[in-house]
Amino acid sequence: MKKTFVIRNGTVLIALISAVAQAAGPVDFKKQVKPILEANCLKCHGPEKPKGGLSLVNRAGALKGGEKGTSLTPNDPAQSPLYVSTTLPADHDDVMPPKGDKLTRTQQATLKAWIEQGAVWPKEFQLAQKERIDFVKQIQPIFEVHCVSCHHEGYAKGDLRMDVKSEFFQSKDIVPGDAQASKTYTTTALPADHEDLMPPKKKGGPLAKARTDLIRDWIDQGAEWPDGVVLKQREEVSSTTRDDAAVFAAVFAKVRSNNPPLSAAEMKAYTGVLSGTDGKFDMLPIPAGEFIMGSPEGEKGRKPEEGPARKIRIEPFWMAATEVRWNEYENFMFPGLEKGTNVTTERINRELYIALAPGPDKSNPYKGLEAEAVSRPTSPYVEMSFGMGKEGFPAISMTHYAAINYCRWLTAKTGHFYRLPTEAEWEYACRAGTTTAYSFGDDASKLDDFAWHFKNADSKYQKVGTKKPNPWGLFDMHGNVAEWCLDGYAADAYSKLPAESPWLPGFEEYPHVARGGSWDDDPELLRSAARRSSDTSWKMRDPQLPKSKWYLTDAQFLGFRVVRPLKVPESVEEMVKYWTSFPVVD
Repeated sequence: MKKTFVIRNGTVLIALISAVAQAAGPVDFKKQVKPILEANCLKCHGPEKPKGGLSLVNRAGALKGGEKGTSLTPNDPAQSPLYVSTTLPADHDDVMPPKGDKLTRTQQATLKAWIEQGAVWPKEFQLAQKERIDFVKQIQPIFEVHCVSCHHEGYAKGDLRMDVKSEFFQSKDIVPGDAQASKTYTTTALPADHEDLMPPKKKGGPLAKARTDLIRDWIDQGAEWPDGVVLKQREEVSSTTRDDAAVFAAVFAKVRSNNPPLSAAEMKAYTGVLSGTDGKFDMLPIPAGEFIMGSPEGEKGRKPEEGPARKIRIEPFWMAATEVRWNEYENFMFPGLEKGTNVTTERINRELYIALAPGPDKSNPYKGLEAEAVSRPTSPYVEMSFGMGKEGFPAISMTHYAAINYCRWLTAKTGHFYRLPTEAEWEYACRAGTTTAYSFGDDASKLDDFAWHFKNADSKYQKVGTKKPNPWGLFDMHGNVAEWCLDGYAADAYSKLPAESPWLPGFEEYPHVARGGSWDDDPELLRSAARRSSDTSWKMRDPQLPKSKWYLTDAQFLGFRVVRPLKVPESVEEMVKYWTSFPVVD
């Protein structure tokens, strides 16, 4: 079947291969092949549990192959599944990439020419998964909002037009396959005060890093621009947030009035109740103390980002005994679930800010309405448990922004100040006074008693609290779902952590820290010190434009739990800084 298909399309492919060879000579792995593989193959054939045993992280892995043998035979494309599988019909069981857009014929021709030339793959190029960029959905809106106003027919500043493909690609501003040689990208990544920044500050620059990264990856992947697509200038439409100063002031007033001074000795375990719902959650007191954050150099599975280990002082707080369940989270997602309300999800999500009547206290117009006035998620576009279960199971696949907004809502709902744990608080609570790789010791063979992980979870998350707790009574700190922390991720975070209030804010959408490992992870990622950083691949299959700021389609391993510090914030500003994730790009 494979042979028939190649022969049937042979004329077209041969012409394309000839064009590739004539236009560029030897195929450049970095500029032409690497982007194709990273965007189309690494999702299934990356470093962690590669499908079919086939890892395409480096040339050695491609040559070695997997369960079906080698995927790459230099000088012989017909014996290289890495190429042949991309030429199969879209409905073929072995077509690659599966369940997605096929490679373009130019990309197929590039792969074939590269293999015919010996499949040169320098050792220094270790591949990493990248999102496959869709020009119409992801790049066109950026160009139309930020670029076309100055670069269109009749007004082409700098003799550059960006409204028409043919005109744009004749310029020297874009080099398909090489973002670092393309001014279209490099000028957007300049410092905010640079005179060559594009778009300039007066035109809305600098762009958020999430957008400049999209432009970079689009160019590196070949800068595909569908024929016939003409760009037109348009204004950006952003969503309205209901979290204005009056809302925060109302929430802060409720917290201050509901929390009289309390000493650490008076802290007790309690059950939080969501009024008007069936949602409940248990909170356990975590004592103040010092601990060594990070892992020792000899620990199995240790990564450099887990050090240098250092002593950290933690103030007392309460932590949820389990991860936030759908039982609680869906009351945040779907306000109509609350007892005694007939407000539809659509009205709550899109019209509530306008529709709210003033509260009875004119000095505090949101009094009694604090929780309803906090931003809540838009309706999800898919069933967010992905068929793994709801009742008693952990909520998953929410963005860092969504998790923080849940904490805002929970605070407004209960009158107690809730937030995400800092990374230091999380590890301190996970260790629970221990210094071993896991809170139960160093022996990973005992993991089944305490955690759901790759080998025992039956390929899905499990109900919270069904394994043994750690010494402080916290369940699922190892495994089940990884958990958001408050901090932005930095590989050298431990050398930057301040002595007081040790946490590092995140100022971009990515990366933030997740801890604890999940049902889909091996033991090394479930260690007390193991760290994980979020990235754009966690939202890769989101079909929306712009991509949702509430949901992560590709992070079905991710949830969170809440903490409540004993010390109540002294001001609105102090409270809000713990609820500020990043400047959201709609």
